[in-house]
Amino acid sequence: MCYDLAVNLTNLTREEMRQWIVTLGEKPYRGDQVFRWVQGRGVHDLEAMTDLAKPLRERLRAEITTAPLALDAMQLSQDGTRKLRLKTHEGRFIESVLIPDSGGAGDEATDQDEEEGDTPAALAPRRPKLTQCISSQVGCALDCRFCATALLGFGRQLTAGEIVAQVQHARSLVASLPAEDPTRRAGADHLTNIVFMGMGEPLHNLHEVERAIAILTDPLGPNLSPRRITVSTAGLVPGITRFAEVPPVRRPNLAVSLNATTDEVRDEIMPINRKWKIADLLAAVRAFPLERRRRVTFEYVLLAGVNDTIEDAHRLPQLLRGIPCKVNLIPWNPHPQAPYRRPEQRVIQRFQEELRRGGLAVYLRRPRGDDIDAACGQLAARGEDHQPLVTLRSR
Repeated sequence: MCYDLAVNLTNLTREEMRQWIVTLGEKPYRGDQVFRWVQGRGVHDLEAMTDLAKPLRERLRAEITTAPLALDAMQLSQDGTRKLRLKTHEGRFIESVLIPDSGGAGDEATDQDEEEGDTPAALAPRRPKLTQCISSQVGCALDCRFCATALLGFGRQLTAGEIVAQVQHARSLVASLPAEDPTRRAGADHLTNIVFMGMGEPLHNLHEVERAIAILTDPLGPNLSPRRITVSTAGLVPGITRFAEVPPVRRPNLAVSLNATTDEVRDEIMPINRKWKIADLLAAVRAFPLERRRRVTFEYVLLAGVNDTIEDAHRLPQLLRGIPCKVNLIPWNPHPQAPYRRPEQRVIQRFQEELRRGGLAVYLRRPRGDDIDAACGQLAARGEDHQPLVTLRSR
């Protein structure tokens, strides 16, 4: 691996950190120490790295950078959802969202309901959770018709360091929140789950996503379980095949944004389907290796009059038959640039009931952050367009 003169420490896995520190004439274990400070403790101040000799700290000061993203704006919803707008070094904007869940019994979905074989959420109380939705690209190239991110177009891939930096910002923020803060009151007191469901198609940037996951799951880093990380795809079939090659010990959960039961509808709302049809996508999912008691999540964004019919509810269980899976129903988050509507509650409930009659494990994801820029990409788009922003909204 080649290193630039100014190495961004947040962009190195532990093994890369060990290799780099050796190029400075140091022992490999010094790389472990630096990695623990930067990724495990979120410390970027070299003077705080007290187990490193002063000459080494001075050498590092001359050769490293450690801050790939800056927090630019934040919105707080009445339900405790927090949306962060982060600025890259060249002034582009991405988003990350903190989604609290207080637990309790019910059939609302969180992205790791049933992870590690948990009892289905409809039958048992869930643990309080705080899920972070993170971005993998600046913008997105897939042009899904219902997604606000599509309006930004594709900017560039995020580096592993920029992906991990989103998590570092969130962990630091949550640690600083008082107990009475709406986000803390509505969920766990620390970050519990990560979902690659923000801006961008993660499997278009799989190399950097894999490196970010290696950092996030490292015992000397954030030390998150792969089972508490979910990678979502709009249906990039070759990417699913490559993702299947990740060693099981490091492989996160797979989620697929399906959103239709016919190619005709999916072609219209998700242009990626014109290249890989539903049958191709489901064949790749069926070939995806799953360990015992793990499932694929199918996300289904409900659009009024488009994909929420009884016929759709009858077709979906047939399409997914034989795949260990669950379905997350997501009532659409409206934004003014898309010609869709959120279905009425009675339609959503009827759709869910029909899926259950068809034998599917199905959960309803409550709309979150409706009082702020809820749809993915909206807050970043306001930054790109230099629109005025109310940075904090609370009760």
